[in-house]
Formats: sequence, structure tokens, C-alpha cells
Amino acid sequence: METTARLTSKGQITVPKAVRDALGVTEGDDIFFRVEGDRAVLARTPDFLSLAGTVPVPAAKRNATWDDVLRRTHGARAARSQ
Repeated sequence: METTARLTSKGQITVPKAVRDALGVTEGDDIFFRVEGDRAVLARTPDFLSLAGTVPVPAAKRNATWDDVLRRTHGARAARSQ
């Protein structure tokens, strides 16, 4: 799909309906921009909560607090560097 949009004097564009529909974005959604050379790539920002449960976590590491995760990670890195 190819389409165009005009940049306003305030640096704004309206994302064409066909692009919004193709990406599945609606009012209030965040959109990600990445510049690649002289092009900008526009993408829907993933909903990270929808990714919950998609990464397998060993039973021994479940229900750990974030502080415990950081402590274990730092401890493991320190042990490897010795």
C-alpha cells in the first residue's frame, strides 16, 4: 500500500484511514517512528500486557520481586567476571 499525507505548518500529519485500518490503530494509540536513511517507518506500538505469558519462565524463577531479579542478575554477572 502506498499513500501520501501533507505535513502542516505545525509539523503534523493525519495518518490516512487506509493506513490506520491496516495497522489496526485507533484514537489514543501510540505510534512508533523509526528513521532509516531518508525514510521513516511507522508502526503500531505493541501492547506489552498482551505479551504476558508468551515467554516461558522456569518454575523456580516465578513470583520473584524485581529487586530479587536484579540482585540475582548482578550476582551472576559478578561471578562470571571473576
